Amino acid sequence: MRIILFDGVCNVCDASVRFILKRDGGIFHFASLQSEVGQQLVKQYHLQGIDSVVLIEHHQAYTKSTAALHIAKSLQGFWRFLYIAIVVPRPIRDRLYAFVAKNRYKWFGQKEVCMLLSKEQQARFLS
Repeated sequence: MRIILFDGVCNVCDASVRFILKRDGGIFHFASLQSEVGQQLVKQYHLQGIDSVVLIEHHQAYTKSTAALHIAKSLQGFWRFLYIAIVVPRPIRDRLYAFVAKNRYKWFGQKEVCMLLSKEQQARFLS
């Protein structure tokens, strides 16, 4: 199972999850970092203190820019070609990721309500 952990109160994360849902062909499952399942996976993969997107696939956890690029690689259409950015050294990619992550609440705010999902989409969320 391929699982994406995300910040459940972040507007950017919410928009990203919606974006992925439309383009992943149903391959990912989702859990917020704040959920019980999310917290169990954080402990299982030793990710305490993480506040970035996490991709868990093949019993390995990817974080920050590496997670985002692996997710992009699995999307339909042009988005998969963004994976070429993996050649940029991780410290550089993660610095850019951290800059956006640090400012995401200030720039985009926080959610006050949960997203509405279809039954098919709801089945892909772990609780």
